[in-house]
Amino acid sequence: MKKTMFKTTAGLAILVLTATQSFAQGRNCAPREVVVGRLAEKYGESRQSIGIGGQGVVMETFASTESGTWTITVTMPNGMTCLMASGQSYEALAEALPNADNDA
Repeated sequence: MKKTMFKTTAGLAILVLTATQSFAQGRNCAPREVVVGRLAEKYGESRQSIGIGGQGVVMETFASTESGTWTITVTMPNGMTCLMASGQSYEALAEALPNADNDA
């Protein structure tokens, strides 16, 4: 489970870091307020997390605690939001950092 979460997190970090203005072309993109409204109305998803990437992009995770659906979006500085990934079985985690004494 931890390996899967690490791979997912690392993949998303790479995805966000490589997002640029030109990346929005040809993707499922719309103004942020339109995307957020559709995620709420159609899937019952609300924002669960947020992070700022390179070049001023904002990565957000939206999810529904009732249905378990989730969506990751990236918003460009110009206000366009693109759908990056989506899926099922969302779980909120608050894991502690590994023990610093461990020589692993």
